[in-house]
Amino acid sequence: MVQTVDFFTPIVDDPYTFGAIAATNSLSDVYAMGGEPLTALNILCWPHKLLPPEALAELLRGGADKVREAGAMLVGGHSVRDKELKFGLSVTGIVDEDKIWTNAGARPGDRLVLTKALGTGIIATAVKREICPEEAEDAAEASMLLLNRDAKRAAALGVVHGCTDITGFGLLGHAWELARASKAHVRLSAGALPLLPSALALAERGVRTGGAASNRAYVGEALRAEGVPPALLDITLDPQTSGGLLLSVPPAEAARLVASGVGQLIGEVLEGPAQVELLP
Repeated sequence: MVQTVDFFTPIVDDPYTFGAIAATNSLSDVYAMGGEPLTALNILCWPHKLLPPEALAELLRGGADKVREAGAMLVGGHSVRDKELKFGLSVTGIVDEDKIWTNAGARPGDRLVLTKALGTGIIATAVKREICPEEAEDAAEASMLLLNRDAKRAAALGVVHGCTDITGFGLLGHAWELARASKAHVRLSAGALPLLPSALALAERGVRTGGAASNRAYVGEALRAEGVPPALLDITLDPQTSGGLLLSVPPAEAARLVASGVGQLIGEVLEGPAQVELLP
């Protein structure tokens, strides 16, 4: 049995969509361990003086629909009154104890496959500034609503040595956790990264989140990124909401996943020391 919990403040305006994104994000941690979700509990902080009951109903409906899509069951939850809206799930899942995925299993010689495009944080910031193209907003929303279920199931058909989902620490932050836990050198290719529409253009205009700076500090001296354009570096540090899986798999498995459309090859694992290298 595996257990996880996650909740956060709204990233979109529509209550139903926010509820669905928050639930998708919470369910992701179970998939990142190679598991399947069984039950979920709502966690809700509700500003009852600011938002109407109808918005609450839509938020909860969005979350419940995603739990149902995942094949799990919503069995209750807990709410409190708060000045700021926050929502998410506590999720219980199950996984074969001999096949559980962790971020400590990456091996030298593995290839790294990323299953979703990057840029949700930058795009969400651009939406708040009212400078985001509609195509980019729609693409980011669709990505955040996509369960990591199918990617996990496709990967589970083969060999997975290590896995993490890409969320608040950004690609480089989570890659650093993978490298540190696995005592290995992670090498990524910036030019191979899948990006959401307009994410790079917005980053080049100076749109970035505050979390990017804290993620850069988090990786610290473990990062080598000489020659990488600043805007592209910002995207690799961009905090993601409901991001994809970063899978460390043997070369043949990486080729299979890429050929089947599950993800994109973005790097490799080398002998230590633990470090993250980002090539242009």
